Amino acid sequence: MASNMSWGAFGKAKELRSRILFTIGLLCVYRLGTYIPVPGIDGVQLRAFMDDAAAGIGGILSMFTGGALSRMGIFALGIMPYISASIIVQLLGAMWEPLKNLKKEGEQGRRKMNQYTRYGTVALATAQAYGLAKSLEAGGLAADPGLFFTASCVITIVGGTMFLMWLGEQITARGIGNGISLIIFVGIIAEVPAALAQFLSQGRSGAISPFVIVGVIVMVIAVLTFVVFMERSLRKIHIQYPRQQRGMKVYDGSSSHLPIKVNPAGVIPAIFASALLLLPTTISTFSGGSNSPIMSALLAYFGPGQPLYLLFFTVMIVFFTYFYTREVAFKTDEVAENLKNQNGFVPGIRPGQKTKEYLDYVVTRVLVLGSGYLALVALLPEIIRSQFAIPFYFGGTSVLIIVSVGMDTIQQIQSHLLAHQYEGLIEKSQLRGKRGGTKRRGPARR
Repeated sequence: MASNMSWGAFGKAKELRSRILFTIGLLCVYRLGTYIPVPGIDGVQLRAFMDDAAAGIGGILSMFTGGALSRMGIFALGIMPYISASIIVQLLGAMWEPLKNLKKEGEQGRRKMNQYTRYGTVALATAQAYGLAKSLEAGGLAADPGLFFTASCVITIVGGTMFLMWLGEQITARGIGNGISLIIFVGIIAEVPAALAQFLSQGRSGAISPFVIVGVIVMVIAVLTFVVFMERSLRKIHIQYPRQQRGMKVYDGSSSHLPIKVNPAGVIPAIFASALLLLPTTISTFSGGSNSPIMSALLAYFGPGQPLYLLFFTVMIVFFTYFYTREVAFKTDEVAENLKNQNGFVPGIRPGQKTKEYLDYVVTRVLVLGSGYLALVALLPEIIRSQFAIPFYFGGTSVLIIVSVGMDTIQQIQSHLLAHQYEGLIEKSQLRGKRGGTKRRGPARR
């Protein structure tokens, strides 16, 4: 079926085409919103400040917000408050008993959890927007500082964040792919051409050696290839089904495989870890951290490329890889229960609790490789960037997001095409059956 996927098949899938156009339209709305500025910002002072901070954390934040922060647009906070709220709700869901019971209620419980995540997003966005407004006033970036500027800035930025969250949910429900991930993906892709042009201009001016430029390009290609390979890697567990008797017929037992990805959590651990690491550095950048001993210590020890930053980043990636896999991506107790209900079993392992323990053992060993791979991809560009002083952010997290979201979106498109082709085959078989039924007639008896 995959060989039959062509532009002709794509043109016939009207529902898929409408979903893709809907997704592209909403992503265009998001990109337009990044150019709408927050009222009351001194544009000249803002450009000067962002030019100074572009080589550091300002460039990282601008990359994750699609350039909205550097222009102080209405989407200046991006989707990060929603991601931070998701982290908090999922952590509470794993430790707090009422939320644990809520997760067991199925679809209704999931809707309540999503509603709590939205409430948390409003609270976090309000707190961050208020801190950002006060930081803008303290840094002299506000044209008319005061209560009116603070209120207008908070309302505009919080409204932009909630609108962005709504866009992501609409893309997930009515478009193609995961809306939140696609928003981050488009924000990163949109900033890559400008960053690449700046990087090459540094090479033309002699600030960077041509060997460094070639080395960075080779490294990016190698990392992309490695990420694609690891994202498609699987650990297959053999599943056996016994013989079944239905009426007078006995069906032979069948076998299949239970695939476990080397990285079941995808890019979520890297995004979660980046969201936590960006919190202190954001405060340090926009609150004049050089004048505060606490902020100076945060910037010194947790700045990009610093040893504590790399250590904390690694620990957070490993923790969120295990946590997200066990709590969301691959729940071993549910998988074992489903296998038991379908009369499937792992050869040599008893169904039920023993199967769950075996799956826990396998997943734990697989995640050692998966979490190490995520940490390596996320940290290698950080180390190289700090050592060679590359003037823009070649982040491993960005590479992971681009590859993972791109592969996931392509797989969903292929699934829709396959579903459309199967529907066409079923309709053709039904039409042939009807035509054949009208033509074939048995001999009449006298």
